[in-house]
This record gives sequence, C-alpha cells and structure tokens, in this order.
Amino acid sequence: MSKNFFNYLVIGAGSGGISSARRAALLKPSLKIAVIEKSRPGGTCVNVGCVPKKVMFNTAMVNETLHDASEYGFDIARKGQFQWSALKEKRDAYVKRLNGIYNSNLAKDNITYIQGDARFTGERTVEVNGEVYEGEHVLIAVGGAPSLPDIPGAELCDTSDQFFEWDTLPSKCLVIGAGYIAVEIAGILHNLGVDSTLVARRSAILRSFDTDISKNLMSEMSDAGQNVQYNTTPKSITKEEDGTFTFRGHKEGEGDIELKGFEKVLFAVGRHPLTSKLGLDKAGINVDSRGNIMVDEYQNTTAERVYAVGDVCGKALLTPVAIAAGRHLSHRLFNEEEGRKLNYENIPTVVFSHPPIGTVGLTQAEAEAQYGADNIKVYQSKFTNMYYSMTTRKPKTYMKLICVLPEERIVGLHVLGLGADEMLQGFSVAVVAGATKKQFDSTVAIHPTSAEEFVTMNWGMSV
Repeated sequence: MSKNFFNYLVIGAGSGGISSARRAALLKPSLKIAVIEKSRPGGTCVNVGCVPKKVMFNTAMVNETLHDASEYGFDIARKGQFQWSALKEKRDAYVKRLNGIYNSNLAKDNITYIQGDARFTGERTVEVNGEVYEGEHVLIAVGGAPSLPDIPGAELCDTSDQFFEWDTLPSKCLVIGAGYIAVEIAGILHNLGVDSTLVARRSAILRSFDTDISKNLMSEMSDAGQNVQYNTTPKSITKEEDGTFTFRGHKEGEGDIELKGFEKVLFAVGRHPLTSKLGLDKAGINVDSRGNIMVDEYQNTTAERVYAVGDVCGKALLTPVAIAAGRHLSHRLFNEEEGRKLNYENIPTVVFSHPPIGTVGLTQAEAEAQYGADNIKVYQSKFTNMYYSMTTRKPKTYMKLICVLPEERIVGLHVLGLGADEMLQGFSVAVVAGATKKQFDSTVAIHPTSAEEFVTMNWGMSV
C-alpha cells in the first residue's frame, strides 16, 4: 500500500470534515485517515464564524448590562472607552488555542494532517503541493466564503471575515444585508456604541424566519434606536478623499439616496461554496448552478465513494449540521450502519441578534402550506422579561407555538428575547420527539423564568 493511500481522505479541516474523520477513527482505529486543509483547522466556525462572533455578542451584552447597572443600584464609574484592541487580542488568542486543540486531537487519533490546497486529478485522487494522494473513500468538506455583489466599489468593502481582522472599532459603519450575519454584526456594533446603519433590499429582515419573529425583531431594533434602511438596493460604494465611504442606492418610494461618512462598509449578502478550484470535473463530481456539490440524502456525490457535507452542499448552512452529517456518514461507511443519515427536518437555529432569536420547526406560512390553514392552531405570547422590571428600557419577549390539529402536535416553536439562545436546545428535543401542546401544558413550570411561558401559554387558549 502506498504511503499516500488512505482509507478515508478528508478535504477540509472544518467542523464537518474533522468530526467525520475523528468519528471514523473512533469507530475503526485501524483505518488510515488523512485530513487536508489549506488554512487553519476549525473552518469558518472557529476562525471567522460562530466562535469569535459569540465572543463579540457576549461583549455587546456586557455593555448592555453595564448600562443597566445603575438601575439595579450599582454606582459604577466607567473609566475610559471600550478597549477593542484588548478584546481582539484575547479573542484571537482563544481562537488560536482552539486551532491547537484541533491539531492535537487529530494527532491523538493518528490522523495525518496535510497542509495545502487540494485539487482532484482523477477518481478519488487529489494533488496537494505537487504530491498525489488517493482515498478509498473521499469526503469533501471545504465550506464556503462570503460573497460580494457585482456593483462598483464592492471590492473596497469588508465581509464578515474581515470584521474579525479590524484593529479598531469604527465610529460609523454601514452593514448591507438582511440575513442573520448582517443582523448579528449590525446589532453588535450598535450595542457597542457605533453609529451603525443596516441596509436591507426588501421591506423586512430575516425573511426566511417566521414573519412574526421578523416583525418583532424589527420593532425591537427600532425601539433601541438602531438605524435600518429598508427597501434599499445598493448601486455603488465610493471612497472619498478623507478616507470615508459613501453609499449610493435606490430606495423604493424615495428614489436615489446617498449615505455618507462611513469608516467601514461591510457586506453580508450571502455565501458561496469553495468549489471552483477543486477540479471536481476531473473526478466526475457534479455541482448545481451556484457551485454547490450535488448530494443525495446519504451525502453521496455523483462520483462513486466520494461524499460531501456542510456548507459546500448549499443546504442548512450551520456548523452543527455539518458535524452531524459528517458523523452519520462515518457510521454508515465504517460501522456497517447502512441506513444511517442525517434528518434535515426540525433543525434548531439561533440568531445572536439583540435580542436573540431561537427557532425550530416550521414557520406559520410553511405549516399552513404543508397542512392547510384550517388544520393549524397558533399560540403566542408577548411580555417583558423580569430582568427589565428594574430598567428604563423594556425589550419584549415574543413566543409562538404552531400546532397541527387535531392532536395539536407542535411543528414550530419560535422565540425572540433575552435568553432565547439558551432555552431553545431543550425545547428542540421536545419538538423533534413529536411533543403536543397538551404535553407542554402538563409540564410543571420553572418560575420565574421566560421559558415557563412555553408550558403555560394561554392555558390552552389560542390567540
């Protein structure tokens, strides 16, 4: 057997690739496994995604708490300004430590780590740094990257990747986009005191989420003083002589507009898979019109014994999805679990907006389309979290249950408000298990919490 032959050759050391490789090593230690990575281990999530983003979300939340402290009786003298550089140094060190842990875990599992760009040269063979490697099974898990629109001046702007490279906190910033990345970054900046503006092409943000969640978040952002320009299409970005940026766009009902004086402009208008340089055609691997690798329900590509998981497939672009899909695949390939696969229904999702959102299952529109409006019963509640009973600001918590008649099985659970990110995981288990409203009602509440509203909501009365 050639030294460059592996039973399992994984391209991409992100969450999906590493999880699948390590699970394969655990299930069958005799396997010869290699992981190829062109950048740092951990992928988007660890390096420029979930992990540093959550640090920044926490930072913004700390600032909110400091503003509330006096209303809880604390006399806190805030000396000086927020030290962005100090936080960045600690955050980057934390990410670097995680990179090291990934490398250590691969070594501990006897998985070969190959640094460099991989490109297919044939069926299940790839070239890296002039060396050719062959896999009995090959997994593609290279992830994706932020996209920029095709407008003049877009190349002058940043994306979410560059956000984590900023050495200083801008005093004025423009964020363009309406998805969760745009909403999260705009919220972080606003809550750190930046004069930030969010530009959205349509009349709403987070349009793939339940309409009531989107509307309530928009209301909360407005109440918090966050500037959002809706129905605005970007036309160009220019850099002025003083180094600031000017945005030009078209606003529905108003015509052309200009927004000036931004130190930073950040686009968060979508992502694309990193497939264009992989030489997939040499291996007979088909992609769709956007470059996403086409896979079946078992993560099989169009090439025999070549698989793909994660963002590169263009479906459910979430780190835990890539991890789960990769582990299920390893169980199927190396543990004789032929029918094992990831169920892509009822995937819980959190948006680290201000306030945060948690959602699992169907939106109301999706439930009505699937079951019929007459077969759906909706419960909802809106209230002020007890934390804000002592504060001047009064952000609301909004909760919604979508049930299918006649047994009122819960097919959608949605929450916006303080603590939504932490309470969702447990309720997701219940939704996946097929829980009914009656079972929620029969569960004793934990008082006083926001989460208890899900098991006491309307006491059996729908809104």
